[in-house]
Amino acid sequence: MQTIDLIGYIAATLTTASFVPQVMQTFKTKDVSGISLWMYSAFTIGIAMWLVYGFLISAWPIVIANAVTLSLAGAILWMKIHYQKS
Repeated sequence: MQTIDLIGYIAATLTTASFVPQVMQTFKTKDVSGISLWMYSAFTIGIAMWLVYGFLISAWPIVIANAVTLSLAGAILWMKIHYQKS
């Protein structure tokens, strides 16, 4: 593995793992009051685009990180829509 890829995998792991506590906390408490619907919508679309970009350039650290991040951000977005009080 090249050093550049190793740096990418480490960065991807750290930034992706940072979403896990938010997903767990939101799922546990169902409190979405502090989560911006517009921010998470834009963020989730952006992550999906990074995923496509990673596939197009065959950059596996980008693909793997954004596939996982997309599922975590998507979960938070789903909970925001599902749990928010009307």
